[in-house]
Amino acid sequence: MKEIQSKKNTFIKEIKKLTQKKHRTQTNTYLIDGWHLVQEALQAKVPIKALLVTPRGLSEANGQLDDYQEESYLITEEIAAMLSDLPTPQGIFAVVEKQEQNLQTLTGNWLILDNVQDPGNVGTMIRTADAVGFSGVFLGEGTADLYSTKVLRSMQGSNYHLPILEGAIPPFLKQLRSAGVTIYGTELNKEAVPYTELPKEQTAAFILGNEGQGVHPELLALTDKNVYIPIYGQAESLNVAIAAGILMYFSVS
Repeated sequence: MKEIQSKKNTFIKEIKKLTQKKHRTQTNTYLIDGWHLVQEALQAKVPIKALLVTPRGLSEANGQLDDYQEESYLITEEIAAMLSDLPTPQGIFAVVEKQEQNLQTLTGNWLILDNVQDPGNVGTMIRTADAVGFSGVFLGEGTADLYSTKVLRSMQGSNYHLPILEGAIPPFLKQLRSAGVTIYGTELNKEAVPYTELPKEQTAAFILGNEGQGVHPELLALTDKNVYIPIYGQAESLNVAIAAGILMYFSVS
């Protein structure tokens, strides 16, 4: 295992840049921080470009890194503190190569996110879609970056369990409809129906929109039906991740 002692090391500086979306895009890699996420990546057998571990982290590894000696680097606690945004870093990081998603079919249930900008919400919704057993998640333009630190932490490894696609939403809706998937938008208007009136379908997609503005009107015009979740108290609205969870669990219950 190679050792790195200095925070000024060129390799460490390049890894630190992975906190920036631009650098993640240029290198086609991303950084994960913490034991649970690293274990999820190892179990998923995704391409690991580098593993960085402190002496404390190495003592907790219990042989889990034995097959990755060539990719492993022993780093100091100071370097770990520089790479992590956690108050107390766990002492293990991995540089992971992004993977293309090649789907053979689009059937089943899908969650579609339109310009959802809060990374915690995005990660939570992906994690919930994983828990519910959805077929996949589609991240539309303007949505928080899948590989940002906060999204990765909120997903807790769910990105290794189900397909996550990115791009423009209208072409994807066309593909879903061709596959027989019913598309629901989320909007409160006179033509929308309560979510409890939806049929129990195994081929449904739900579009959730921006925290403040909701789903774009042009996307709502492309849906089969728009739905809403009734509010019985005095709150103005539901958190988008909570709303998504309600709709997803209802659709499969």
